[in-house]
Amino acid sequence: MDELNNAVPLDADVELRASEASWKSSDSDLHATEDYDASKIQVLEGLEAVRRRPGMYIGSTELRGLHHLVYEVVDNAIDEALAGFCTQVGVTLNADGSVAVSDDGRGFPVDIHPQVGRPAVEVCLTMLHAGGKFGAGGYKVSGGLHGVGVSVVNALSEKLHVTVYKNNQIHEQDYARGAPLGDLVVTGQTEQTGTTVTFLPDGEIFQDTTFSYDTLCGRLRELAFLNAGVRIAVTDKREDPAREKIFHYTGGLVQFVEYLNRNKEVTPAKPLYIRGEKDGMRVEISLQYNDTYQENILAYANNIHTHEGGTHLDGFKQTLTRIINDYGRRAKLLKESDASLSGEDVREGLAAVVSVQLEEPQFEGQTKTKLGNAEMRPLVSATLADGLTTFLEENPAVGRELLDKTIRAMVAREAARKAREATRRKSALETASLPGKLADCANRDPRVCEIFIVEGDSAGGSAKQGRNRDTQAILPLRGKIINVEKTRLDRVLQNKEIQAMITAFGAGIGEEFDPEKLRYHKIICMTDADVDGSHIRILMLTFFYRYMKPLVEGGYVYIARPPLYRVEYKRTKKQAYVYSDEELEAYLIENGRDNAEIQRYKGLGEMNAEQLWETTMNPDARTLMQVQAEDAIAADGLFDVLMGERVEPRRECITANAHLVSDLDV
Repeated sequence: MDELNNAVPLDADVELRASEASWKSSDSDLHATEDYDASKIQVLEGLEAVRRRPGMYIGSTELRGLHHLVYEVVDNAIDEALAGFCTQVGVTLNADGSVAVSDDGRGFPVDIHPQVGRPAVEVCLTMLHAGGKFGAGGYKVSGGLHGVGVSVVNALSEKLHVTVYKNNQIHEQDYARGAPLGDLVVTGQTEQTGTTVTFLPDGEIFQDTTFSYDTLCGRLRELAFLNAGVRIAVTDKREDPAREKIFHYTGGLVQFVEYLNRNKEVTPAKPLYIRGEKDGMRVEISLQYNDTYQENILAYANNIHTHEGGTHLDGFKQTLTRIINDYGRRAKLLKESDASLSGEDVREGLAAVVSVQLEEPQFEGQTKTKLGNAEMRPLVSATLADGLTTFLEENPAVGRELLDKTIRAMVAREAARKAREATRRKSALETASLPGKLADCANRDPRVCEIFIVEGDSAGGSAKQGRNRDTQAILPLRGKIINVEKTRLDRVLQNKEIQAMITAFGAGIGEEFDPEKLRYHKIICMTDADVDGSHIRILMLTFFYRYMKPLVEGGYVYIARPPLYRVEYKRTKKQAYVYSDEELEAYLIENGRDNAEIQRYKGLGEMNAEQLWETTMNPDARTLMQVQAEDAIAADGLFDVLMGERVEPRRECITANAHLVSDLDV
C-alpha cells in the first residue's frame, strides 16, 4: 500500500497546535504602539521570495513539492514537443541525489536579452515570469502559463547546472540557490540541439530530498500517453545496476484508456477515439466502458491534469448523458414515458480521457486544477456529440449493450437513492441520530476533532476508556466491511458498518459528498497489526477512495501505528514500545538482551486503555500515517487489482511482491 497511499509518517497535530497558538495573542500584541511606516515594508528581490515562501510556487516543501520541481523542468521539454521540436525526453536520478532532465528540442535561447543585457537562458533561470509563453511567439500552446517554473527550480536548488546544445555549440552555466556562479560559457562543439538541466534540491528547503522513482514514472507515463510519439526515458542510477523505464505510445489516448482498463472486461473492444479542432483549439477524447461500477474520467488542459475538472469536463459529461438518452429513445430501448438516464447512470464503468489544448488557458491559480475557458465547453460538446452519435449508429450491437448497462445502473441508482434517504434521515447533525456504537466527542469544531475507526468491540472498549473525550470519537466496526470494488452503491448502502461511517462523518456519499460538512478532520483507521487488520484497513481505504474521494484528496484520512512489541526489564522496571522488528533488534542491542521480557501485540485488544493511549492515541507521542494518493491512475489500478473480480492479476501482484513480506501471520 505504500505505492498507493504514499503514506507519510508525521505528528499530524504539530500544524494544528501551531495554528491554535497563532490566535493566542496578548493584549499588548493586539494594541502595539510601534509606528507602522515605510521602513516596515520589506521588498524581496529576485528569487528571494521563492525561497522565503516556496509553498506559494510548488504547493509544499514535502514530497509533493519536491517532485513538482522535476515536473516543472519536464514541462518545458513537453512544451517543445507541443511546438513540434522535441521527440525525446530523459529524466535521470543520479547517485548524488540530483536529477537531470534532458530534451532534444531547440535549446534555451543563449543570445543576449535586449532588455536585461544578459543571456536569455540566464534570464529564464533567475527571473520570475520570464519565458516564451506570454504571447511573444515562443509557444502557441503551453502548460507552463506563468513562466515561473524553471526559475523556481533554480531558486530551490542547492546547485543547478544547465547545458544548452544550440548553434553547433555547447553552452554551460552553474548556479547556487538561484544565483549564477559565473557567466554562460561555450565549452565545445556539437551537432545536437536541446537542453539538459541538472539540479540538486536544497536540503534547507525540503524536509526530504529523496525522489520516488515510481512517483516520477507515474507522471511521465501520463505525459507520454498525452503526447503521442514522444519518447520519455526514466533512469534511476541510485541503484546498481541502474533501472530504466521507457514510455513511448504512438496510439496516444487510445493506449491511455487501454491502460486504465487493463485487467477489466471492456466494451467496445477498442476504445473510441474522437478529435475536433476550431479556432486554434484542439480536443481529443477517448472512451471505453468496463465491467466495474466505478467511473474513471481524466481531464487535461495543455497536459495539465485538471483534478477539479472545468469547462471541458462539464461539456463532456453533459453531452454524454444527452447523447446516450437520445440514442436510447431513437433505438426504442428507452420509452418516451421512461425516466431519463442520469449522468451517474451513463458514466458507471466508464474510463475516459479528455485532453484539450488552447493558446490562452485560464486556470484557477498556479496549481492549475480547474479550467475556466467558457469556449471549451461547446467545442468539447460538439466534438463528442458528432463522434459518439456516429459510432452508436454504426455499431447498434454495442449501442444496445451500453444501453442495457446504463438501464441496469438506473435501476440500481433508484435502489441506492432509497438507501441513501434512509441513511440521510439519521442525520449526523442531530446527536440523537448518531450510530449507537459511536462514542462521540464533546467538541463540535471539526478542525480539532478526530474519529478512530476501530476493529472490534474489545479494542473499541479500550479506546473509549483511554481517549480524550473532548476531541476524540470512537467508532468500533464488527468484522470486515463489504468490498465496494465488487458491489454497486445500492448494496454498499445496505451494509450496517458503512451506514455507521456515513452517518458519523456527516458529509454524505458519492457525488453528494461535501467535505464542508465533515464532523471530524481526522479519520483515523486503527486496526490490528496482523493480516486481518491489514485487510480491514484496505477495505476501508477502498470505500473512502471510491465513494468519499475528497477525504483522501484533502488529507483527512490517517492510519494509526500501534506498537508491535513491548519490552520490559524486570530488574530495572525499564520498559519501551517498539514498532518494527528492526526497531526491536536495535533496542535490544543498545539495552541488552538479558532479563528482557518481550511481548508481541497481535491485536489492539491486548493493550489496556492506558497502553493504547500512550502508544497510539496520544497526540504528543503517537505516529500517524497520512494517506495520500498522488498518482490517481496508479491508485485506481492497484485498487482494481487488489479488490476487483479478476483473480489472475491479483495472483501476479502477490507473486511479484512476495519477496517484500518479512512477517506473515499464518
